[in-house]
Amino acid sequence: MKKKVLFVCIHNSARSQMAEAFLNQIGGDEFAAQSAGIEPGKLNPLVIEAMRETGVDISGNRTKSVTDLMASGARFDYVVTVCDETNAERCPIFPGGGTRLHWGFPDPSGFSGAPEQKLAQIREVRDAIRAKIHGWSGKS
Repeated sequence: MKKKVLFVCIHNSARSQMAEAFLNQIGGDEFAAQSAGIEPGKLNPLVIEAMRETGVDISGNRTKSVTDLMASGARFDYVVTVCDETNAERCPIFPGGGTRLHWGFPDPSGFSGAPEQKLAQIREVRDAIRAKIHGWSGKS
């Protein structure tokens, strides 16, 4: 049976979406990943572009609420918060018996500069998330 993993960040618009997509791509034979946010926003178009560069299309994804997942009674083997350190205290705690992990990544919604500058910063976060997923899942 696949291990169920939930990635959580504030808006479910960038980091948790990338982590979900990468784990499902890299470790889909062993893991089933989902993502959600405490204050779901809109999917970041620059994140969609950065993921497309890696061959992963998340353009059809929608942001989801942790509250809705909690209400549905969903249970997870792992709940991984991917908020940056500054917002870590805002990341929700998902109830249930799963193992809780925290992987801090910078929040793309806080990046400044021209779109190309923001995209460069998002690529760094994307690559860091992908490397963390590879290491954690044991998949190379």
